[in-house]
Amino acid sequence: MIGTRILGATALAAALALGAPYVMAQQASPPAASSAPAKPKPTRETRVEARIKTLHAQLKITPDQEDAWNAVAGVMRDSASTIDQLSQQRAKDRTKGMSAVENLKTYQAIADAHADEMNKLVPAFQALYDKMSPAQQKNADAVFNSRGTRRAPAKKKS
Repeated sequence: MIGTRILGATALAAALALGAPYVMAQQASPPAASSAPAKPKPTRETRVEARIKTLHAQLKITPDQEDAWNAVAGVMRDSASTIDQLSQQRAKDRTKGMSAVENLKTYQAIADAHADEMNKLVPAFQALYDKMSPAQQKNADAVFNSRGTRRAPAKKKS
C-alpha cells in the first residue's frame, strides 16, 4: 500500500500528482462480495484522461497556454503508458512465479520509470507554470498542495 502511494501520487499524475496507483494495483485485496454486479475498473488510460481534463479545468488553462498544457498532458499520457506496460509485465511475471528478489527488481523497474517520467514532467510543468498569471500560479499551488491531504485518522491518545 505504501508503494502505491509513493508511485501513485505521481502519475502527476500520474504525476502532477496523477494520483493513479501505478504499481501495486494488482496486489490489492479483492473487494468483499456483494449482491450488486461489480463495475468494471477504469483503465489507467481512462483515469489519466480524466485527470488531464480535471487539471485543465482546475488550472484554468487559457488558449495562450494550450501548447504548454499539451506538452504536460503528453508527458502524463506517456508516463501512464510506460508504467502500464511495466505493471502489466510485472503482473504477468508474477503469475509465473518470481523469487522475492525478482519481485523487488520488477518493482524497482517501475519505480525507476516513474522517477524518469517525473524528470520529464517537471520541466514541462515548469514551462506551463511560467506562462501562468500570478493568480493562476497561486491557484496551481493550491491545487497541488491539496493533493494527498487524505490521511489515516489520527491515533487516539492514551
